[in-house]
Parts: sequence; structure tokens; C-alpha cells
Amino acid sequence: MTRSWDWATGEGLLGLDSPGEWDAAFERGERSLGTAAIGLAFNCPLEDASPRLVRATQLPDTAQRGFAFTAVGTAARLNGALTPELYEVLRAAGPGRRSIAVNAVDDTLTFVRFRDLPPWLKGWAVYVTVRDKLEGWWLRGEDAARRVWQVVRRG
Repeated sequence: MTRSWDWATGEGLLGLDSPGEWDAAFERGERSLGTAAIGLAFNCPLEDASPRLVRATQLPDTAQRGFAFTAVGTAARLNGALTPELYEVLRAAGPGRRSIAVNAVDDTLTFVRFRDLPPWLKGWAVYVTVRDKLEGWWLRGEDAARRVWQVVRRG
């Protein structure tokens, strides 16, 4: 069954299940390639979707590039793994809080077994765990100090 996709509005592209159609749209310079990459992540085997997701993360449009990273996170969620090329894309984008890939990295850390992660991402996982624990302690300490100060002021 041949489907028509609305590349101008992005309508129907979350159902895209044809890597060849994505490739043809890429060659034509269509607008909604990042959106369509999410469709590929949902509907195609990881090995087929991966090269297209890598290309989509390099798109010039920031919004579509963001959707491409959403597709990478979706692939991690659905497959419990990523390809070496997708891990490299995440590494190149940077895993920090200000990175366009932050949600994709978080999804990867959540849905891919720790032992299956590349060494750099294992290191990031340990760093994030320690950072979050220290921030939690800091915030609880601030809260306790604020409560003590309120009691002293009433005193």
C-alpha cells in the first residue's frame, strides 16, 4: 500500500515506515525530516533507522534536529540499545543539561542496560548519579537551615 506523506506540514510522518521514502525526501530537501525520523524510530528496525537518524541529527533546522534527537531517544526506549553510530552522535552533541541531546541521553541511560553502554556514557551515568545525589543533599540542607532560621527569628 502506497501512502502519501505531507512533508510540508509533517502530517502522517510519525507513521513513516519506509527508509527509502525518508532517503528520497532527504535528497529533495524536505522540511519535516526530523519528524519523519521519529516515525522511522517507531516503525523500522534499529539497523534500518540508524543511518537516517544520524543524518537527521545533522539537519540545519534546529527544531527538526531536536526531533531527530527525540527519535534517537525513542530508538533507545524501544530497542534497549543504540548503534555505535548513534552513541557517537550523542557523544558529539554532548550529554550536558544544555545539550540538544540531553533528553536522548537520559532516555538512553534509562532504557539501555548499564553494561551495554559505551565507556564514555557509563562515566556520564556515574557523574550524573553523584551530581544528583549531592544536589539533593544540598537542597535538603538549605531547607533545614531555612527552617532553623525561621524558628530562631520567632524565638
